[in-house]
This record gives sequence, structure tokens and C-alpha cells, in this order.
Amino acid sequence: MSRHGKRYTAATRAIGREELYEADQAIALVKQAATAKFNETVEVHCRLGIDVRKGDQMVRGTTVLPHGTGKTPNVAVIAAGELARAAEEGGANTVGGVELIEQIDGGWMEFDVLVAAQDLMRQVSKLGRKLTSRLPNAKSGTVAATAEDMKRTVEQLKKGKIEYRADKTGVVHSIIGKASFDQTQLTENFSSLMEALVKAKPAAAKGHYLKSITVTSTMGPGIKIDPTKIMAGIR
Repeated sequence: MSRHGKRYTAATRAIGREELYEADQAIALVKQAATAKFNETVEVHCRLGIDVRKGDQMVRGTTVLPHGTGKTPNVAVIAAGELARAAEEGGANTVGGVELIEQIDGGWMEFDVLVAAQDLMRQVSKLGRKLTSRLPNAKSGTVAATAEDMKRTVEQLKKGKIEYRADKTGVVHSIIGKASFDQTQLTENFSSLMEALVKAKPAAAKGHYLKSITVTSTMGPGIKIDPTKIMAGIR
């Protein structure tokens, strides 16, 4: 049976494992428990009251964290002409047309996020098996139809736009920043994610929507947040 180390054990002493905390209290405890020798990532795990077997209850979308994630993503863009120029203006790391599609098909994957111009999506879709979840998709906000959309999409991704998506068990896993962020930054990022999730509630979902919310750092213990207060605060 595996055992936690001394650092983890010490970090859990001030935490009630079954207690439900206010969001700001939980985030404060996460920061307190993040004692690793590197800048730990702060994560949120939210179990939703949805039936993932039903297509009308899928939860997927994007939101911009006001203070970013603590990491500037490497953004690659498949576009040509005016949209390619807009991607460069927006700060894309790599921009290319058909030649970039061929490069990716050959195994190049040196990017965190891939964006595509809508008029090239038929060709880009052929990369589906190689890219799987990284394939540009309108629902994930990584397909742009106009130069204005392209520039805004790239700028938002660079500033902290994230995608959230319920997995096959109905849980959304997301990051909201780094342990080095101050309390206000993490709390505001958390609030932005929660607001997006609540707005994305499927009309077909019945009963309690936010079933449980846990916030943690990379090496720290999970701390539970009271979901009823989150719902009440957003409504």
C-alpha cells in the first residue's frame, strides 16, 4: 500500500478531508499546502450532474481566465492569405498553410494548441487520427472564419483562453493558474471557470448540476468546495 510523504501529510493536517469550504478558503489552503520545490499548478476537478451517454447533455466550451494559466501556450495556426497575416499579428508561434498540414502529418507536434482557418478545415480534418483531441474544432474555439476572428482567437489563447470538457465520467478537469499566483488571481480565475460551467448547463440536465468541486495543487491534497454556494452565487 502506497504512503504519502511527510510534506503531503503535514499539508493535510489543517484540512478537514470531508469539510466543504468556501472557494476563497479552499484556495488559501491550496496555496498553503503547495510546498514543493517547483511552482505547482492549481487544478479544479468538478463532477457534473449530467448523463454523458446522451448527446444533449455534453458539456464543452471555452473561457478566458482573467489572469491566465501561468504558461503562455505555443500556438500553431493553419491558414493562408489574410487569415495567416492576422494569426501572425495575434502572436501565433507558427503559421502555415498546406505545407504545415503536411508537416504535422509527418509527425511534427511542437505546439500546445492548433488553430485553423475555416476554409482549410476539410484538409485539416484528415489529421484527425494523429491529432485526436487537438484537432481544431468550432466548439473548442480553435476554428476562425475571418481575419478578425483569427487575430482575436490567437490573442485570447496567448492570454489564457482554456477549453473545458466533461470526460466520460462527467468530470471536468481544468487548471486555474499556479501556486505562485496571489489569492485574488486564483479566486477570480476559479470564478470565471465556474461561471462558464454553469452557463454551459444543458437544458436536459436534471437535479443537482454541480455535484462536487475539488481544488488542489500538483502535489497537494484535494480540498472540497461547497457546490451549492457556487450555484447560488452565480445565479
